[in-house]
Amino acid sequence: MKVFSQKEPILKEIEDLKARHFTIGLVPTMGALHEGHLELVKKALTDNDYVIVSIFVNPTQFDNNDDLKKYPRTLNDDVVLLKTVSKDNIVIYAPTVNDIYEGNTVSQKFDFDGLEFEMEGKFRQGHFDGVGTIVKRFFDIIKPHNAYFGEKDFQQLQIIRKLVEKHQIPVNIVGCKIHREATGLAMSSRNTRLKPAYKNAAPFIYKTLTTAKTLFGTKSANKVTEWVEKEFAKHKLLQLEYFIIADVDTLKLVKRKSPDNYGGKKSYRAFIAVYADDIRLIDNIALN
Repeated sequence: MKVFSQKEPILKEIEDLKARHFTIGLVPTMGALHEGHLELVKKALTDNDYVIVSIFVNPTQFDNNDDLKKYPRTLNDDVVLLKTVSKDNIVIYAPTVNDIYEGNTVSQKFDFDGLEFEMEGKFRQGHFDGVGTIVKRFFDIIKPHNAYFGEKDFQQLQIIRKLVEKHQIPVNIVGCKIHREATGLAMSSRNTRLKPAYKNAAPFIYKTLTTAKTLFGTKSANKVTEWVEKEFAKHKLLQLEYFIIADVDTLKLVKRKSPDNYGGKKSYRAFIAVYADDIRLIDNIALN
């Protein structure tokens, strides 16, 4: 398995692969890989001849410097884990900050037609400029045929689709379903930092989402939101940051679903962000 930390050598590797008419898939990650990441890689390997896994903790998408410092960095373990999937058809790109930003570690400014101002955008200032900057940079360097993103970060997925559309980037974006632990907790690199009591409590998030989905069949969006907020208000360990039911395409808050559209033209999704001690967990679920 080849591991590259600099742009020029991986450019030569990609040029060689494309000269041999191999298709290339990209799985962008921030490392601390888990089974959810491996599912993305496996999907990419079924669709492409080679898969490039980028491992880079991107500083410009963190609005909290402590979160950036504490984010797990486990490159050696990540390499070992990826070898269990394929030793020959995975290439790792783990660049330095300087290799990506060339001494100017700032985000490019993007217009995602308002998607960036909803949900996460309201609580994490500049986050999606950072995401857009690094993803566009990887697209420019690697020029993959396909790129794979998990639906756990559904807002990010929609924003990347918008990025590709507005910048006319020739890459196919593939969204992949959320991979969960046996308890229902959405897999995340941050899960490894959860203290035992909070790890035991965290499955309450998905349990609440599934009940909210059932309620949404007969209750209004406002009523469901009120119910979720009351449930978390009673919880001793988990602090709700937000619960929002939104239109899948616009990510705009839905206050009242239309009977004509429910199950038809409109698609709705519930999004949640919760603090377990100082660890921020996000999740979402399709409602129809």
